[in-house]
Amino acid sequence: QVQLVESGGGLVQAGGSLRLSCAASGRTFSRSAMGWFRQAPGKEREFVASIRWGGDGTDYADSVKGRFTISRDNAKNRVHLQMNSLKSEDTAVYYCAARTSGWFGNVGPRGEQRYDLWGQGTQVTVSS
Repeated sequence: QVQLVESGGGLVQAGGSLRLSCAASGRTFSRSAMGWFRQAPGKEREFVASIRWGGDGTDYADSVKGRFTISRDNAKNRVHLQMNSLKSEDTAVYYCAARTSGWFGNVGPRGEQRYDLWGQGTQVTVSS
């Protein structure tokens, strides 16, 4: 069964850090672009960060640039999102996504429609 499973969410105070992980299984994802999205209560899901298959091309939403870092370990089929200097507005359910078909951009894609496999999400709550 091909699936993505997120972990690492939780409750943290503003200014703190969390590291999210996404474990991919059922196939190799070393050639897949990967992304993180989030959805806050009452809001649409939004792009957070993406990384191309080689790990050398990353992209970030302006709201997280300089605070979040996306990385991947292709040998372990994992993608991580290091989140520092967290703010209350970062509170959301965070989703890992994979584009299982080829992607040839310099960075991973931003659009939800570019991804065809999603995890179930992990809750991140930042208290002010």
